[in-house]
Amino acid sequence: MPKPAVSVASLLPQLWHRRFLPPSLVPCVFSSLSPLLTTHSAPSRRSPLSPSTHLAAVSTAAAVEAPTATPYPVYDRLLPCPLQDDPPRIEHLVAREYEVAVDFISRSLDLPPLYVADLIKFGAVYYALVAPQPPPYAAPEHVRIFREVTDPSVLRRRASIKGKTVREAQKTFRVTDPNQLLEAGTYLRVHVHPKRFPRCYEIDWKSRVIAVADDFVVLDKPAATSVGGATDNIEESCAVFTSRALGLETPLMTTHQIDNCSEGCVVLSKTKEFCSVFHGLIREKQVKKVYLALTTAPVSTGIITHYMRPVNRAPRLVSEDHIAKWHLCQMEILDCKKVPWPSSSIRKVHNVNDCGWSQQEAAYECKINLLTGKTHQIRAQLAGIGTPIIGDSAYMTAAMAAMANPSINPFGKERLSYNSEEEKEAAVEAWIAAHGKEPKSVIGLQASEISWDHEGEHHSYKAGVPWWRQDSVESDLV
Repeated sequence: MPKPAVSVASLLPQLWHRRFLPPSLVPCVFSSLSPLLTTHSAPSRRSPLSPSTHLAAVSTAAAVEAPTATPYPVYDRLLPCPLQDDPPRIEHLVAREYEVAVDFISRSLDLPPLYVADLIKFGAVYYALVAPQPPPYAAPEHVRIFREVTDPSVLRRRASIKGKTVREAQKTFRVTDPNQLLEAGTYLRVHVHPKRFPRCYEIDWKSRVIAVADDFVVLDKPAATSVGGATDNIEESCAVFTSRALGLETPLMTTHQIDNCSEGCVVLSKTKEFCSVFHGLIREKQVKKVYLALTTAPVSTGIITHYMRPVNRAPRLVSEDHIAKWHLCQMEILDCKKVPWPSSSIRKVHNVNDCGWSQQEAAYECKINLLTGKTHQIRAQLAGIGTPIIGDSAYMTAAMAAMANPSINPFGKERLSYNSEEEKEAAVEAWIAAHGKEPKSVIGLQASEISWDHEGEHHSYKAGVPWWRQDSVESDLV
């Protein structure tokens, strides 16, 4: 059975934060076979090709040539990969009779069947036996359809959900076969414009492999790539491209993650058994990770402690003071040395975002022992003490705002006193707004070393030279 994805019921409200039109402006398409909820993204300044035009264009374009060391299968429909993602577009459909997935989606959304098949290959189409609860902004007609297809008398007649609770039947799974048969009442979520990772096609992946063992592979992950893919794109990932480069019949599996914008050591598993073993080592804090971070100012050696807000979305907010239910974040600065600020040529090669921070004579390379492993922890903690990572557009802008006005941070040492919870919440929202967007290229952060002990054997691996110490002619982007 396909791997379960995130619950749609919890995901739908979050989708509205992805630059969609306000609810009152969302155009809805509706028919007896039409979407339960159809949303369209705000128009882009550029004019992206429609799916049908896009397919016609790429079918006549030259196929992307992979490096000679790592030949990849020709895949020339959704490729070549665009330099810029199309605006997010997520469609929600409900089948009203028995349908074949590719035919139903193609007809309902007016997309070419081959395009739909490619979306399925990318892992961009999900289904659930029962539609999730519509969001508060759904049109009355959409709510009516939801009630119609989830009426208890209707659900009792569906053999596929016999013995399941409604909540269990609302769990989403990836559609893996374009010819999958959908029974009446099946819900679909289609990511029409999946997030793309063009850097995957620029890398000599075989040269990035640090070690190959019986149970695992250690990769020096390049920046601007995803370890295991995105919610709507499992094709363009380190795991897939490394598997192809090594000629593995069974795809590698992820054991842990590092941010897309960072580079360095990643362990990929060849077997489910090793995945379980490695996850256990991580839980027991038996895996040691050492990072290198390139900061704008020096950082004192020693342990840095923060508490991170337990909200699972960026930006990750931290406080030096203990706050109930916030997660403990600790890292140890082992060393901090002065190094040259990256030259303009190497910054151009790697497309480093200066974030409005002017070039200095020197930067500072910090060696960090990560004691707790929270998402964005190093980035948020370093920005929290006023020494952001070079190129980190998400947190550097907030650090600059706090330097100009220390009281803007409602969790900082110079925070203001608030007369009400509403006033404090407004301050938190203003602080979130001071953060920038997630970097799309590289930042000054490398997972430099990873080590662990298992069955009496010590494993230790080290990544290559970080990008900021490379000469531009040595870069694998040239």
